[in-house]
Amino acid sequence: MLHDNNFLKENNARHMWHPMAHPAEMRAHPPKVITGAEGVTLTDVDGHRTLDAVGGLWNVNLGYSCDPIKRAITEQLDRLAYYSAFRGTSTGPAIELSYMLAEWFAPDGMVRSFFTSGGSDSVESALRLARQYHKIRGERDRTKFLSLKKGYHGTHFGGASVNGNANFRRNYEPLLPGCHHLPSPYTYRNPFNESDPAKLAQLCINALEDEIAFQGADTIAAFIMEPVLGAGGVIPPHESFMPKVREICDRTGILLIADEVITAFGRTGAWTGSRLWGVKPDLMCTAKAITNGYFPFGAVMISEKVAEVFENDDTAFGSIGHGYTYSAHPVGAAAALACIPEITRANVAGNAAARGAELIAGAQALMAKHALVGDVRGKGLMVALELVSDRETKKPADKATIATVYETTYQAGVMIRVSGPNIILSPPLVITADDVQKIVGALDAGLAAAR
Repeated sequence: MLHDNNFLKENNARHMWHPMAHPAEMRAHPPKVITGAEGVTLTDVDGHRTLDAVGGLWNVNLGYSCDPIKRAITEQLDRLAYYSAFRGTSTGPAIELSYMLAEWFAPDGMVRSFFTSGGSDSVESALRLARQYHKIRGERDRTKFLSLKKGYHGTHFGGASVNGNANFRRNYEPLLPGCHHLPSPYTYRNPFNESDPAKLAQLCINALEDEIAFQGADTIAAFIMEPVLGAGGVIPPHESFMPKVREICDRTGILLIADEVITAFGRTGAWTGSRLWGVKPDLMCTAKAITNGYFPFGAVMISEKVAEVFENDDTAFGSIGHGYTYSAHPVGAAAALACIPEITRANVAGNAAARGAELIAGAQALMAKHALVGDVRGKGLMVALELVSDRETKKPADKATIATVYETTYQAGVMIRVSGPNIILSPPLVITADDVQKIVGALDAGLAAAR
């Protein structure tokens, strides 16, 4: 450490702007300063220890003490700290990882990788590749994108344009034209006032078909969706929804992009969100847990249908004029090569399913106890408690109430994440049943304090 803890406290949020936060608010209420982590536990600048029920940011699936990944990073730094993957050069770890991922994602129908620096990069790359796919095929009017309201797809201009949350869009508009948003299968709040998940899914499908007819299928490049909506409030669709989207995309020639930045590698209780619903997308965005959060890295996975169009092209339209300085970074690739065997060995998908069921049951018990909880949703270790000031009107809880829940829960030993009126839980996928009970107990204290 270059400076002592007093220096960190004095300079917290003074010279640094934080993502997804108002600079003035951060200066007025400085964020927690995390100085250490072990297993699934964080330590802050005051020595206070908390169970990390956020999992970093949906990504530290194996916790903070995964030595094989740390060793792989160190060893690769000693061998080759960096080299470019632009035309003309490659590296051993990138080649090995592309082979491993083709095997890993074979059940999803993925056969090629395009490496990125993270989730927003992966979404941006998938949107570009989708447009390019249609240009190669001679359908050059296919430039539009469809997505879901409440969906989250990163912060680049393309990703922000298909985002379905106004708070990620308004301050940066106008965004990319030709992006159209559809009702999401969100049973607690939806324009149809429909609480039956299957019926709501069909109503959303009807809206999708209506929008395609209105826009013209031959103008639409792709539909992008998260298999389980994450940052928008953890919204699992009915099991019929994504398969019906797949059928419509097949029928209309629209590519299906699965944004699996959160859901890939076990978080939903299945190894991918697409696999959870029995769907094979055309493109798949990944990042986050691919290196357990230990190195910025991501990948767009590409289906055979898309790959063969590019690889059989003999014109300039097939050349990929897109990439990042850190695409296929050898240290990131080495981290992923170590991470994927570890998540397999630990069977994190199975543990996410079991612990997720316990966590959802615990959250539902809290809803029965505390009127502040209006809804509980989740799949695997993606769980949200939506806080309301009035259950009948579903009026969201105010910021002060939510802040009390957050701070009291933290002092009770659990780090949670607040997103609007939602308490989002996305702990590491290696948590135990005892950890689940600790999360529920701390939340109980937080909710009680906010009465």
